[in-house]
Amino acid sequence: MRRVLTFDFGASSGRAIIGSYEKGKLEMKEVHRFTNDPVMINGVLYWDILRLFHEIKQGIVAAKLDGGFDAIGIDTWGVDYGIIDVDGNLAENPVCYRDTNAYGIEKEVYKIVSEEELYLRTGVQYQPFNSIYRLFNTVKNYGRKIDSCDKILFIPDLFAYFLTGAKRTELTFAGTTNLLDPVTKQWDWELIERLGMPKSIFADLIKPGETYGLLKEDIAEELGCPRVPVIAVASHDTASAIFSIPTSEKDFVYISCGTWSLFGTELQNPILKKEAMEAQYTNEGGYDDTIIFLKNIMGMWIFQETCRQWKREGKEFNYKILDDAAAATKPYMSFINPDDQVFSPYGNMPKRIKEFCKKTGQPIPETDGEICRCIYQSLAMKYRQSLEYLEKITGKTYDRIHMVGGGINNRLVCQFAADFCNRTVYAGPIEATATGNALAQLIALGEVKDVWEARKIIADNTDMAIYTPNPTEESEEAYKEFLKYQ
Repeated sequence: MRRVLTFDFGASSGRAIIGSYEKGKLEMKEVHRFTNDPVMINGVLYWDILRLFHEIKQGIVAAKLDGGFDAIGIDTWGVDYGIIDVDGNLAENPVCYRDTNAYGIEKEVYKIVSEEELYLRTGVQYQPFNSIYRLFNTVKNYGRKIDSCDKILFIPDLFAYFLTGAKRTELTFAGTTNLLDPVTKQWDWELIERLGMPKSIFADLIKPGETYGLLKEDIAEELGCPRVPVIAVASHDTASAIFSIPTSEKDFVYISCGTWSLFGTELQNPILKKEAMEAQYTNEGGYDDTIIFLKNIMGMWIFQETCRQWKREGKEFNYKILDDAAAATKPYMSFINPDDQVFSPYGNMPKRIKEFCKKTGQPIPETDGEICRCIYQSLAMKYRQSLEYLEKITGKTYDRIHMVGGGINNRLVCQFAADFCNRTVYAGPIEATATGNALAQLIALGEVKDVWEARKIIADNTDMAIYTPNPTEESEEAYKEFLKYQ
């Protein structure tokens, strides 16, 4: 039996999970869970990266006590990075992508390279927090940080550096930066130079399946574990989630449903054209040199932050009660645009939803059930809009949708997705990202042949929930209404 240790970091929590594999059977066992809480200091929102590394150590100890492991793999959310100085130390805690201090800096970038040229070069959907803009802001306005910088390391690579001493950038994560050429799979050095970024601060690229190095001797001694390899998986959590889609088909549609909803398909080559840019589709790196062509949708973040606000107000609730309340309310009363930037920051989400509906002349959702229903149906209709764009851009028709990730625990969202998209939805696995992480390690260790064998293993070990579409004339009219507010 092979046992691999996966660290899966989301924007609000992290887990250490042991993947045990023998003769086609994969079992995933959580051995450590922890919160991931950004901290606001002097008006800047930082990740508490040292505490997160402490949690990695605790996860290693827990995995050792559970029976040990043969390798370690790490995946995290995208775009964020830390600065390693010339002495090899972390210069400061990485800034969280939800920090808004650098928002607007893209206007300065576009004076050097237009938004259209940038997309045609890198294929990445515009988001105000993309690495390119924040790094440009650092170079332009905080040059002293770059003067003492040896390397910038993105979050999973930063953890790998702490564990092994190796300074590398994993390829799927590099694809989120707006600084990678998606055709050559190399840094776009001309673009980097035009933006005034020193080439020396970018680490060499490493592909999924390659090894950063062995666990450092001092860490192995501290934690009482062997010096196992730290393997580069598809370290952007989206790429690991897409790796785990349980299908044998070459053409498929997926929704990786969590804090973000990632809606798209897997391609062999990027689509670099204005039509894709206008539809806000992005070309990011996938396992085995594929392109995960997708649209970033705000996702369950809006619901999660709504629940956090109610908790701050002292409300007692549980998710089943909220879902039942949503199901019992009047359908199609009001809609939001999940991708409106007003819903991006932390804060009072129910208030913002009400203000959006008031501003757009819609009925204002007042009850908890009405607010949840507004979120769920708006999100599912956004899926339909994204599907229409995708089929137009690729020239293909897709007859089913695969949904993976923690968001599929919300059965109402899955059913709405089936109804509004008029496609059968296959939901599972829930632990998609950690599963993709584990199987990438098992391929690297020679236990699994390739991604297609891995996907068959996932299919054989996943209880799928199937949602049959039930479109109505009323839902079609509601979709036309929804489009008015996008």
